Amino acid sequence: MSHKPFSSFEMAQSQFDKVAAWLELDEATRELLRWPMKEYQFLIPVRMDDGRTKIFRGFRVLHNDARGPGKGGIRFHPQGTIDTVRALAMWMTWKCALMDIPLGGSTGGVICEPHNLTLREQELVCRGWVRQLHRDLGPQIDVPAPEVMTGAQHMLWMLDEYEALTGKRLPGFITGKPVGLGGSVGRLEATGFGLVFILREALKEMGIPPEETRASVQGFGNVGQHAVRLYQQMGGRVTCVSCWDQKDATSYSFKKESGIDLEALLNITDRFGGIDKKKALDSGYEVLPGSAWLEQDVDILIPAALENQIFGDNVGLIHPRVRVIAEGANGPTTAEADQAIRERGIFLVPDILANAGGVTCSYFEQVQSNMNYYWEKDEVLGKLDVKMTAAFDSVLELSKKKGLSMREAAFFIAVARVAQACRDRGWV
Repeated sequence: MSHKPFSSFEMAQSQFDKVAAWLELDEATRELLRWPMKEYQFLIPVRMDDGRTKIFRGFRVLHNDARGPGKGGIRFHPQGTIDTVRALAMWMTWKCALMDIPLGGSTGGVICEPHNLTLREQELVCRGWVRQLHRDLGPQIDVPAPEVMTGAQHMLWMLDEYEALTGKRLPGFITGKPVGLGGSVGRLEATGFGLVFILREALKEMGIPPEETRASVQGFGNVGQHAVRLYQQMGGRVTCVSCWDQKDATSYSFKKESGIDLEALLNITDRFGGIDKKKALDSGYEVLPGSAWLEQDVDILIPAALENQIFGDNVGLIHPRVRVIAEGANGPTTAEADQAIRERGIFLVPDILANAGGVTCSYFEQVQSNMNYYWEKDEVLGKLDVKMTAAFDSVLELSKKKGLSMREAAFFIAVARVAQACRDRGWV
């Protein structure tokens, strides 16, 4: 996906600064919450399949754990930076607080391109990451999870390494594991389904029947795929999806005016969410530039790829028909674009609310792993729906009461909860 030179962490800090001023936080609390509490940067040497040794850079950032152990993903990405990881960790703190789950915020990553690594090489990167950090991770300290370009297999390798190093069986060390090996049913669908639960509530608030809407989705990985599935089950029509093409090192949008066929499209999609361009053309899709997802004649936009995808230079391309934007990705909209979207009267559901289904279900998995008792899928998704709907209602209520945008209201609630926890602990 295309990038613009915005610092995600500067964006996260400016969001916080605005809310800190509203809440009239004292100087010490602002300083404590504006920066991560701990940061780790390290090197991971890996003996590659061709006999060479390659050095990878790894990170882990714990932003704040006043409300509970750190919680956050591990991203494998060639453009990874400590700055991005800091921003993601901060957003995780607010997300957990907004959902009212007893966890703090953290995030980790490795600068690598998984497309170009064999499974064995990926396994060694995973095990190396855990070896560097295992003393500062654990069910009561900091709990990792999958993020961009990591999945259940990576989590299982990490768990295996952690258990080998500690000599204990601790499935609650990590979430996003395979079902049957400590994973939770429903975890795979959770972020995409949670987004659509929230979208359902937004449409209800606006008096728009879902079956009368069309949507365009950026990103066809885990979040995008499951969001499309549930949205279509609600009667909505997805006419365009955009994804990254590893071979061409660029992104494309795949459009079908009559609506995409999800199952057929999944059959021509790789494990990283990349759609086969030639096969899509043969199946009657228009193949457009990656940015075309933003310009579609639809009611709903779902950015579910990476940060900084809607910015000042392209926000004007959004079609006049668009009524709702639901942020499936973390930080996909810059402050400048956010303002323009608000001025247009588009109902924007912010990332820390819209994509919080993932961390909420990760929390459910943590609980199940720690007590060694697993729930049925209906129970997991039912609990998720209740949590997501309650959070939406509280954000909407505050938004109306104080005349705030949904993003401002969400941050208001989240930051207030974390600041209170820091005060209650006597940290500030």
